[in-house]
Amino acid sequence: MKKMTSEEIIRTYIDFFKERGHEEIDSASLVPKNDPSILWVNAGVTPLKKYFDGTVVPKNRRMTSCQKCIRTNDIENVGLTARHHTFFQMLGNFSVGDYFKEEALTWAFELLTSDKYFGFDKEKLYMTVYPDDFEAYDLWVSLGVAPSHIIKLEGNYWEIGEGPSGPDTEIFFDRGEKYDKDKLGIRLLVEEIENDRYIEIWNNVFSQYNAKDGVARSDYLELPSKNIDTGMGVERMACILQEVETNYETDLFMPIMETISEICHLPYTGQMEFKVIADHIRTITFALSDGAVFENVGRGYVLRRLLRRASRMGKKLNINREFLGDLSLVVVENYKEIYPELMSTKNNVKELISKEELLFQKTLLSGEKYSVKVVDKKGNPVRKGHVIFIAYDQVILSNISESGIASFYLPSNLNITGHLYVLSMYSDGPFNDLIASEQITIGTRTLVALDKNTIGSRMMHSWNNYKFNYTNGSYVAPIKENVNLVLELSGNCYLMY
Repeated sequence: MKKMTSEEIIRTYIDFFKERGHEEIDSASLVPKNDPSILWVNAGVTPLKKYFDGTVVPKNRRMTSCQKCIRTNDIENVGLTARHHTFFQMLGNFSVGDYFKEEALTWAFELLTSDKYFGFDKEKLYMTVYPDDFEAYDLWVSLGVAPSHIIKLEGNYWEIGEGPSGPDTEIFFDRGEKYDKDKLGIRLLVEEIENDRYIEIWNNVFSQYNAKDGVARSDYLELPSKNIDTGMGVERMACILQEVETNYETDLFMPIMETISEICHLPYTGQMEFKVIADHIRTITFALSDGAVFENVGRGYVLRRLLRRASRMGKKLNINREFLGDLSLVVVENYKEIYPELMSTKNNVKELISKEELLFQKTLLSGEKYSVKVVDKKGNPVRKGHVIFIAYDQVILSNISESGIASFYLPSNLNITGHLYVLSMYSDGPFNDLIASEQITIGTRTLVALDKNTIGSRMMHSWNNYKFNYTNGSYVAPIKENVNLVLELSGNCYLMY
């Protein structure tokens, strides 16, 4: 296995397919053109949909690209895992009615295992296939993959409503028992258990059937023109080829980490705050460079939310000044060889980020103070524990004072539609003396408690675990709307929403 920089990974992939007749396609803007169905370009194939649906005929039916992508459906997981990112790069090779499975898999195996290219040990590679895709299974075996390294999974099928669909085959790299503390081995793949041992590095999708509502998948008709759509994550490949613990220790992130360390005077040792800041500033820098702006709706609100989360993480690292604008210049410097267009917008992007961060800092200082009296069902003051205030997209945690009062600030420009959602609990046991209020109107000064039996029944409808580290003062974090949510706070403290 060769050790490569991220730039070398990208060029190795692109050049390999150019040698096999593919046209190199520049990355499209992250802001979709003529596609109101999505906020961001979120996959390598997204800008090529016009070719795959037949709207436009490409001048070359073989294409390859390194596409910038943004996905923000799981922002809260960024920093908690080794591989979650809001911005990432997707390498891909595409065939529109030209070559199909045999060429796609043969080339994939050659690129991954040949010493001329990535040089992976084939014994470290595992493949998943759709159970009925006997052709893909047999092709992998003929290329030298041991049957014990090929797993059949029902989930290996790409389908989004009616239209083109087909099986896919995913390629995983085994990082070894070091990343398998329970020694589960291949069960991690067979049972599709989230893990850090077997890392998916490449997916090949075979678009060969026409999906129809009400028709069994086994009865789908074959498409007259079959297509290939593949995706390889640059960040994941860099993690493996550079032999580091997580994506955040690759050359795609370390220059950013080192600059954060210089600003906060703390070494980077894997802290979540570093990871969140580094991830979010990449996303913000690339998105603004491609023409997005900070707004209160749509993609602009996503960027505003990312910036505020990154800024709050800076506060946790004792960074008490605006710093994200300067950090954007580090992003540009680190990626300018791959994306030279960043250079022409860097000054404007820095200015936009600095202004937005300064506005957020002023907002935090200019909020209006609210106080809520916390009482139990008999009207007696509650004199210990915490109160959780949920307003719009923020969670605000505040101590209950000895006088039974919990106070909090709401930013003066926060768009609240008349109601503040408030919940409260004691922190001396998982469900002991747990209390919570119903919805109250802003201005109401009393928080009425519910008994723990009511909370217990609502607990049955929990949706997810969110872990927060809470010290003194208040903690603010984004949440998702219209979900049942369980928050776990510092061990034996729980909140139901």
